[in-house]
Amino acid sequence: MHKDTKRKTQAKWLRNFRKVHRITGAALFVFFFFIAISGLLLGWKKHSGGIILSKSYEGVSTNLKDWMPVDQLHIIANTYLLDSISADLSTEIDRIDIRKEKGMVKFIYTDHIWSLQLDGTTGEILHVERRYSDLIEQIHDGSILDDYLGTSNNQIKVFYTTVMGVALLVFTITGFWLWYGPKRMRRNKATA
Repeated sequence: MHKDTKRKTQAKWLRNFRKVHRITGAALFVFFFFIAISGLLLGWKKHSGGIILSKSYEGVSTNLKDWMPVDQLHIIANTYLLDSISADLSTEIDRIDIRKEKGMVKFIYTDHIWSLQLDGTTGEILHVERRYSDLIEQIHDGSILDDYLGTSNNQIKVFYTTVMGVALLVFTITGFWLWYGPKRMRRNKATA
């Protein structure tokens, strides 16, 4: 292949990569912005001074034999939620986080971001928090749209993470060639 033709082919590839890089970036700018900000916040959640994610408080005993039954702790948590926070909140549980080493049980609810930490032994409310980390995670992975639109099986989350993962791969490949391609062309020109 003639060196001029080879150079033109390389330049054409660079233009194509630049175009794909620019179009992908422009089309997905807002999504990348949200992923970047939410990713930074999630990375700092345990170091946010309790703003994004509260620390885990400690109960009286780490011995499970001393603990109240989980169903009683659940009743205490729900009663507190409805009486002290809002009677309009759902008591549907997303998960129960048992921290034996802390002597604490955390009740995390499905339909809102409230969470309660209870002493496993006494049932005392150790801490009430709004779990902003869960909200930020839902924004980060797109599942907030599944919740908002009521879709089943997280279809939006799967589509969103697939598109964003492929876009990041495209940016990585095209970005590398936008950096490396001109160097390669200059090197080829110098040896010509």
